[in-house]
Amino acid sequence: METDILTCAHCGKRNRVPAAAAGKPRCANCHQWLPWITAAGDADFADIAEKSSVPVLVDLWATWCGPCRMVSPALEQLATERAGQLKLVKVDVDKAPAISQRFTVQAVPTLLLLDRGKLLARQSGAAPVAALRNWLDNALSADSTKEARS
Repeated sequence: METDILTCAHCGKRNRVPAAAAGKPRCANCHQWLPWITAAGDADFADIAEKSSVPVLVDLWATWCGPCRMVSPALEQLATERAGQLKLVKVDVDKAPAISQRFTVQAVPTLLLLDRGKLLARQSGAAPVAALRNWLDNALSADSTKEARS
C-alpha cells in the first residue's frame, strides 16, 4: 500500500500519510488534520476509497485531459479545506480501466462522491471551486438528511 509524504500547513512538519487507513491523518507534531489526497487504481480502489472512514471525492481523470489539469487544484483546495472530513482519491482512467468501466465513465473529468462505498453524487466536467464546493455540500447534506429519516 502506498504512503504519501505531506508537509503540514500549520507547522511545516513532514508526515507520512497512508493511502488507506482506519482513521484520519493528523500531523505528528501539532496534531492538526492533514488533507488526505492520494491515488488509486484497479487493484487498490476498494481499500483506498470504499473502506474510507470519511466521505471520498473521487477524481476520474486522464493525463492528456486539459480540463482535468484545470480542475485538479480546485479539488486539492477542497480536500485541504475539509482536512479530517474528506478524502480526495485521484484515479487515472487510462491506468484503471476496470474502475472506468464500473462507473461507466464516458467523459473526463468525472467526479464521484462516495460514502462507505455508496455513490452519493456524480458530476462530469470541470467547474470552478465555488461550484464544486456547492455540489459537494448539497450531496453531503442530502445524504445526511436521508440518514436522519432512516
